[in-house]
Amino acid sequence: MKRYWIGINLVKGIGAVRFRALLDFFGDAQSAWEASPEDLRAAGLNKRIVERFIAAREQVDLDALWQKTVDKDIRVMTWDDADYPARLREISQPPPVLYLRGDFVEEDAWAVAIVGTRRVTSYGRQVTEEIASFLAQNGVTVVSGLARGVDGIAHQAAINAGGRTFAVLGSGVDRIYPPEHRNLAEAISGSGAILSDYPPDTPPEASNFPPRNRIISGLSMATIVIEAGATSGALITANFAVEQGREVFAVPGNIFAPQSKGPNKLIQNGAHVLLNPRDILEVLDLTRVTEQRTARELLPSDEIEAQLLRVLTYEPTHVDEIRAKTGLEVAKVSSTLVMMELKGMVRHVGGMNYVSAREARADYDA
Repeated sequence: MKRYWIGINLVKGIGAVRFRALLDFFGDAQSAWEASPEDLRAAGLNKRIVERFIAAREQVDLDALWQKTVDKDIRVMTWDDADYPARLREISQPPPVLYLRGDFVEEDAWAVAIVGTRRVTSYGRQVTEEIASFLAQNGVTVVSGLARGVDGIAHQAAINAGGRTFAVLGSGVDRIYPPEHRNLAEAISGSGAILSDYPPDTPPEASNFPPRNRIISGLSMATIVIEAGATSGALITANFAVEQGREVFAVPGNIFAPQSKGPNKLIQNGAHVLLNPRDILEVLDLTRVTEQRTARELLPSDEIEAQLLRVLTYEPTHVDEIRAKTGLEVAKVSSTLVMMELKGMVRHVGGMNYVSAREARADYDA
């Protein structure tokens, strides 16, 4: 039950690595939460963390805490949920628990982060609005951090363009910061989600913001830095993106402007120079997102698609081999694969060979 995940998540010193160790040792969160001090030590927790664990268990009323979360209309998402963001699962030490208002949909796999300075210039505002609007209009979810400046502009532009957007907070999702963005946060929850790995009631402390940036980049295929100082939090997000194997784009600016020092340095270090929003779609191979979305809406999965997915892996498989393994007619196999490619489920890699684009997600959801 998720209330036990919440309880464990409250224990200081238990992050993703120790959380996974507890689940592996005890089998589930409830058994871990109710374990004896001796068993907790056997699971790998040191004496200090065991003491914190026992103290939390004595002080926290999980039923009351769960009810409070429900009453605030906050959803709790864990590694066990099939719709836990697949791209976020791929990063090192993904958060075991996410708190959110709003929802994730399958199409949010196509997401790009837009980050930058709070002290945005008129140039930065114009560029942010243009890029966020373009992405939203092309079916790409815009991810940012709800901060003043570039973040807020990006969220609002995505909403104005009729798109989806995520705001990752450095506080509980019931503690909106900055306070003037409360209405924006409400709009975001209706056009995507506001989310955090910090429990409800967590205040927006300065130390919370750098770690949350790994979630911004982790949810995204790429991170775009619009304007940022030489030591900006946006650069922390870009560094996380690099560590996670994601693309980084930077908008060049005046070499004398402090807001351009960050992106210009990123470009010097190898980031993609962003001169036209369409460059993002081409680099990320997202030029067919709208087409893929339409295909998903019109052509829901069926048993034939399921059969083909069970056969396909990341290794190229020829259509004739697929037909032999499934027993389906070659015409049916070929036509279904074409539709599945439009839906982003498989990829044609040449010579009538196909690979699965969903094997990783299927493993997570099993």
